[in-house]
Amino acid sequence: MPQCSHREVRGWKRTFIIGSTGVALLSMMWFWPRPARSVNRLPAALSPTGTHGPYNTNFTRTENPILEGGEWLNGQTDGVDWTDVRTTPGLAFGTEIGGRRPAPQKYDDSTAILKGTWGPNQTVQATVVSANPTRDGKVWEEVELRLRSSISPHNCTGYEIMFRCSKIPKAYCNIARWEGPLGKFTYLKKMEGSKYGVKTGDVVKASMIGNVLTVYINGVQMIQVTDNNFTSGNPGIGFYLEGATGVMGDYGFSSFMATDR
Repeated sequence: MPQCSHREVRGWKRTFIIGSTGVALLSMMWFWPRPARSVNRLPAALSPTGTHGPYNTNFTRTENPILEGGEWLNGQTDGVDWTDVRTTPGLAFGTEIGGRRPAPQKYDDSTAILKGTWGPNQTVQATVVSANPTRDGKVWEEVELRLRSSISPHNCTGYEIMFRCSKIPKAYCNIARWEGPLGKFTYLKKMEGSKYGVKTGDVVKASMIGNVLTVYINGVQMIQVTDNNFTSGNPGIGFYLEGATGVMGDYGFSSFMATDR
């Protein structure tokens, strides 16, 4: 809309010939109250907090690595030092060889990070599949959620939330901060016990709002920590195997949701 200027009417250096009607009109314009300055601010409930929006998948394709139309980065394909995530209809799972390997080689978790630009306040949620959970404690099968993560050749950063696929007393839920090179990470919180493990049908969830990271299993809060190291990055998933080989298809996620809203 074009803006109207009153500069010529108010300026005393210009000469005008105006009738009585015009004088009255100008007087009304001169003394009419001006509207308050517009702030152009959205109500808090409507203010955009993210830049990407929800991503939902039930893993309907057979892919190795997972791509879903170019939406994902993968551990080996894009990060070189880690392993990729693959899918069959209804299941996302890892490709790590497992077994008993030394560090840092054994920490080549199968990793997939969503592409795009995501806001820092992120929530991720997934449904667990665990077909043959081990009971002797000698095999470690983990499903993982990722927040504020990034991956590029020989570098992977962000927050990992890991759940052991078992309900034995040595089950656990841990939070680790990945710090770049293969095998370089710091545990922020470690919780052990059967209630921290997961089984088929469990819904795991993690959110990071500001510097507070909160973890849930089936809607129950399990862990909460604060950390200020990473303020940006993308959500994702991962899987880990140690102590066995050839069983990566036994556990994974059947659905996944991520949002920055």
